[in-house]
Amino acid sequence: MINEKVIRDNARKRMKGFCRVCPRCDGKACAGEVPGMGGLLTGSAFINNIEALAMYNINMRTIHQVDCPDLSVKLFNKVFSTPIFVAPLTGASYNMGGSLSELEMAHCLVKGAEAAASLSFTGDGAENEIYEAGINAVSAAGGLGIPIIKPRTQDEIELRIRAAEEAGALAVGIDIDGAGLVTMAMKGNPVSPKNFYQLRQLVKMTSLPFVIKGIMTAQEAEMAVEAGAAGIVVSNHGGRVLDCTPGVADVLPEVVERVKGEIFIFADGGVRNGIDALKMLALGANAVLVGRPALWGAFGGGREGVKAVLEKMTAELKHGMLMTGCANVLAVDYHVIY
Repeated sequence: MINEKVIRDNARKRMKGFCRVCPRCDGKACAGEVPGMGGLLTGSAFINNIEALAMYNINMRTIHQVDCPDLSVKLFNKVFSTPIFVAPLTGASYNMGGSLSELEMAHCLVKGAEAAASLSFTGDGAENEIYEAGINAVSAAGGLGIPIIKPRTQDEIELRIRAAEEAGALAVGIDIDGAGLVTMAMKGNPVSPKNFYQLRQLVKMTSLPFVIKGIMTAQEAEMAVEAGAAGIVVSNHGGRVLDCTPGVADVLPEVVERVKGEIFIFADGGVRNGIDALKMLALGANAVLVGRPALWGAFGGGREGVKAVLEKMTAELKHGMLMTGCANVLAVDYHVIY
């Protein structure tokens, strides 16, 4: 029987030397292990993601009429049963140990998310087969996925946008927070920041909704709106690309204040359970992305493991909403947190 203990035990064995699957995943044990699952240099950015969320407590409210919270969320004209989605995750061999191939991992994440009535982003990497694995998985799921492309040259990005279109993807995007990725440079595929005009050009290349991942300031959130993006992911790339960045929960309120209602806002950084998701929604995110827990699900239990992880987190979120009087996801606001 698949359960959290089985998933974690299996993942710990299959990711040995790359991820310890710590009881509290806070980035301290794996600090500086990049490639790998840790954060760059001291790992402080990874740690900040966790500690920023931990600063918030929950205001319990049980005098109300809510008895069955509605967790559904509408994303780019498609309704999902949960606001908890899977982040773009790649590097099965050099970040995670290689017990799953890139293709196997991508299919586990995409199909596992689909089985949980959720959705998975897919990623890009130095080898062509990494992006192709995600596209293959999205295509096999009837387009249920959002491929995210590294900040390569404009021409290389366009080729990958066309592949996402051919796969029938729900949306496509770029992770500008991958601009300084060590692994890309190590493998001869350097990436770099994009300016406003380059981003606007990318948005206009496709009729698909375009998502910009890696927003960490209100100013750049505004620029994403002006560039025509349909969504942003507030993210510091899991704390893996720049030491000493603040946690996502630290910057999210300012971003939300500036652009909420103009663009779909995902929060990605340190979400480990449904209560963490509740906190991010209360801080103003429309939905959250999870990374490491989804990987534990994939390596520890395949697509069923991913499904189990997402369903458990969704159940925790639903309980949190019940105990704070939130009838639906839109009702989760700053009154929930203390």
